[in-house]
Amino acid sequence: MSHRRESGFTLIELLIVIAIIGILAAIAIPNLLNAVQRGKQKRTMSDMRALATAVEAYAVDNNTYPQASCASGLWTTADVTLATNSFTNLSPTYIAQAPRIDGWGEFLKYGSNVPNDSYAIASGGRNKTLVAAFCGTTTNFNDDIYYVNGTFVQWPEGTQF
Repeated sequence: MSHRRESGFTLIELLIVIAIIGILAAIAIPNLLNAVQRGKQKRTMSDMRALATAVEAYAVDNNTYPQASCASGLWTTADVTLATNSFTNLSPTYIAQAPRIDGWGEFLKYGSNVPNDSYAIASGGRNKTLVAAFCGTTTNFNDDIYYVNGTFVQWPEGTQF
């Protein structure tokens, strides 16, 4: 009598492998989503710096900060939503293509005060809703990012949620 041994995996072995894969996925997916949001924040901050550099260079030559479209708002509110035709006066002299959209696909906000001697650039963050800046670091992807007169006044830092 010969014993025939079947090769393959038992049901228990398959269940253990599936459980291990599930545990690894449960750990990896939130970290991946967190990294994607952090990448959007960093891209937005980089674009805001690039736009601000062009705005500053424009101000050096013209002794005034540019208006976004046909209007200007208070720099504390950054209430002008940029559009595809915003900052045409910056291209190509000060920047080849002015960044106008943040990492979440929304137009950045820009404002300058009435004598055009100060400015602000803002992004509404993941929730795309802009509220007044509270100054300092944020720990929520929904929080806004503000760049005012050459420096970030509200920016992401630390563990985000």
